[in-house]
Amino acid sequence: MDTSIKFFLLPSIILGLSFYGAVKVGAGAYEHVKASDRGVSVTGSADRTITSDSVKWIGSLSRTTDAAGLKDANAAMKNDLNAVVNLFKSRGVKEAEITIQPLGVTPVCEGQQGIPYYDRSGGPTCGTSRVSGYNLQQGITVESGSVKEVTKLAQEAPTQLVQDGILFSSLGLEYYYTKLADLKLEMLSEATKNAQDRAMKIAETNGAKIGKPLAAAMGVFQITAPNSVEVSDYGAYDTSSMEKKVTSVVRMTYLLE
Repeated sequence: MDTSIKFFLLPSIILGLSFYGAVKVGAGAYEHVKASDRGVSVTGSADRTITSDSVKWIGSLSRTTDAAGLKDANAAMKNDLNAVVNLFKSRGVKEAEITIQPLGVTPVCEGQQGIPYYDRSGGPTCGTSRVSGYNLQQGITVESGSVKEVTKLAQEAPTQLVQDGILFSSLGLEYYYTKLADLKLEMLSEATKNAQDRAMKIAETNGAKIGKPLAAAMGVFQITAPNSVEVSDYGAYDTSSMEKKVTSVVRMTYLLE
């Protein structure tokens, strides 16, 4: 063979082999990428209805007096407080479940609808206006596991105390569930199983099977009123209802085989 032909032929063969190798390597890399992309992403959920096992009831005692009657009003507040605590105890509330806040005394200002303002130290003051009287307030909080009993007491106590000349305001009931940590783990497992079942159905429809999970992420954990449609990206915790609906969500990605 002519040496000039050999000179041009050899580089061509080397270039062809190099191109073939590059194609094989590229094809292998492409196949690897496609294989890693062969996954199905699903959302799984679990729902439960629970009954609150703890209640927090916040109430407040109050009296109003003129400036000259502050001492007598303070003594009357002490009597009111004793009457309230005794009523609670008679209805099954334990002393350890009762928290009494310090007595608050706010001046009533003459003029400007009697509303004081707050000075630099944070205390209420009438400034240059005359003090015409005082409002006395004292908060009382009950935290108990006797949910139904405290709920009934909160409904009945204000009326009974008013009849005795005691101004007691019920500021609201808050309901909680104390075994939330264990419940979260149980429902996370249920939601994961639900996600797996959904992935299997999708895979079967496409003539495939699911393999190992590629990714997992916990979604929102929500506690809402039973018939609520509330949805929050950060989760929700309803405290207004004794009965609650709990929802757990997970997001899973499985390899398709």
